[in-house]
Amino acid sequence: MPDPSPRYTQGMKTRRKVLSDKYVDVAVANTTPFNADFQELITEAAWGNVWSRGTIPLRERSMLTIALLAALGHHDEVAMHVRATANTGASMDDIKEALLHVAIYAGVPAANHAFKIAAQAYAEMAAPKEDRNA
Repeated sequence: MPDPSPRYTQGMKTRRKVLSDKYVDVAVANTTPFNADFQELITEAAWGNVWSRGTIPLRERSMLTIALLAALGHHDEVAMHVRATANTGASMDDIKEALLHVAIYAGVPAANHAFKIAAQAYAEMAAPKEDRNA
């Protein structure tokens, strides 16, 4: 990749703040010629533009993102963003409230499965470190 754009640089900073250095390092290491343009797009557009805007704090962005992903049935992304709440300040109660909104506005099945995914992610986060590496 040539010199990164300012938007990419800001996106990587925000992405690392939200998802963690470890998570982003793995994503970067898994970048291939096939998905490199996609990685650049999400880093610049999602992380460098939308997530980096100062209007809505990261806590609220987490809640919005999890609710939208749950409503759309993107379960792996729900789990990833629930884990990221450790870095954004969104509490378990915040996520519970967001998923209750999903039940009303996107349907009970979507929220039901999202509650299951979130509970699994929180259980993984609470497990002792050695259990997470097994």
